[in-house]
Amino acid sequence: MKKDTFSSLSRQLDWNIILVPLAVILLLCGLFVAFPSASSLAIEAVRGFLGNQLGIFYIVIGLVTLFVSLYIAFSRYGNIRLGQDARPAHSNFRWGAMIFTSTMAADILFYSLCEWALYFNEPHLASMGGEVYEWAATYPLFHWGPIPWSFYIVLAAAFGFMLHVRGRTKQKFSEACRPLLGRRIDGFWGKAIDFFAVFALLCGVATTFSLSTPLLSAATGELLGIPAGIGLTLGLLAFIAVVYTLTVWFGLKGISRLASICTSLFLTLLAYVLLAGGEPLFILESGVTAIGKLVQNFLGMASWMDPLRVSGDGSSGFVQNWTVFYWAYWMVWCVATPFFIGIISRGRTLRNTVLGGYAWGLAGTFTSFIVLGGYGLAQQMKHGLDTAGALEAGGDLAQSILAILETLPLHTLGLILLAVTMIAFYATTFDALTHVVASYSYRELPSGADPDKRIRAYWAVLFILLPMALIFSESSMSNLQSVSIIGAFPMGIILLIIVASFFTDARRYLSEGKSRERD
Repeated sequence: MKKDTFSSLSRQLDWNIILVPLAVILLLCGLFVAFPSASSLAIEAVRGFLGNQLGIFYIVIGLVTLFVSLYIAFSRYGNIRLGQDARPAHSNFRWGAMIFTSTMAADILFYSLCEWALYFNEPHLASMGGEVYEWAATYPLFHWGPIPWSFYIVLAAAFGFMLHVRGRTKQKFSEACRPLLGRRIDGFWGKAIDFFAVFALLCGVATTFSLSTPLLSAATGELLGIPAGIGLTLGLLAFIAVVYTLTVWFGLKGISRLASICTSLFLTLLAYVLLAGGEPLFILESGVTAIGKLVQNFLGMASWMDPLRVSGDGSSGFVQNWTVFYWAYWMVWCVATPFFIGIISRGRTLRNTVLGGYAWGLAGTFTSFIVLGGYGLAQQMKHGLDTAGALEAGGDLAQSILAILETLPLHTLGLILLAVTMIAFYATTFDALTHVVASYSYRELPSGADPDKRIRAYWAVLFILLPMALIFSESSMSNLQSVSIIGAFPMGIILLIIVASFFTDARRYLSEGKSRERD
């Protein structure tokens, strides 16, 4: 019986999507481990070309997707309901919690604690006028604000329309391109689109794990009194893989419950830092100031390219090193997160999906950066803890974050909250991710149907391999950023095709509705 069951499953699967990424990841893992120096040079060379020569590509796509998403919300397309006569499957809170926790949530915690310090000594901030620390608090809100969320939201609208309105059974990126490319997606071009999509997602997963897991390792090592080396980091990666592999058995209901628990842990951590840290007034005032600066300077920040590559004291590359990286980083996650948002948005209008997605996403990220980042900034500006100076001198990022947390009363409690929340975020993020990519592995899968748990477990294991190789080869932050920038380049082109396909299909759908009304 088991043999027949597996044989039936095998016929339903798209083995190209399952095996080709596996082969590529195994090859990359081997290269990273066997030739770490040469691999780093190759990655940096490609990143240099894409970031410096084609950085405008990423910046323009960011502006386009933001304006397109708002146009969808406030135009006639916003009235389209995702699933005729369907009620929302989730309450507003659970829906919003799943949206926020399905993103790079563990990385949001990581960057909330340290991103201001990474910018603090950038010459570009000194050249912008005003206090440097105010800009150091503003740029994180910009890099985790409306433009990066627009990548998710505009595609969530397109995928939700494809799944719930048009009822497409192929849950793939290529299928979303069908209205524009037609039968071409049934051949080479469709396979190429799907391969690049999965490869980009693997790059995003690798970056997420590789950047923030060392912080989890450092916090765990501090709590357990053991060295926070590569061995502990790899052990934690394996543990996280086991946790979210086990949770795949609970489906969307389990993801919804876990997302609510994760959100509660997250809010508890923020409340602890805000209320127990002794700097609530500074945190809130610096947060309001940062939001004000963002609103006043948004278009300038979003379109500035530094054409002469010169900033302040003559150094260069702020846009290429940071803004281009962040837009690319969010774009490589566009394979899974928007699909997931589209799936859970059944019963909502496109207007509600777009505006609600922005509201919940920005509320989560802004609160995290204002509270956690504001507390670290207070220690820098008021209490003599020179985190920015330590990082400028080559200090360890994870240890610098721990030094900030150690200033909290009962800091052991803070470390426990941080570690548990990061693990919970990893579990919810990769639960959502494996659910979507497992669906992606089928030739066809009706909307609302759950993919086989064995396929989800397969992807759960595969997602852990590349970050392990990157950590084992001790890749720098620059190398990890480069992985996302490289993976995002084809994704930008595919994103534009999907947006054009959505408008083509949605316009046809609305015309069909008018024809039915006349008849």
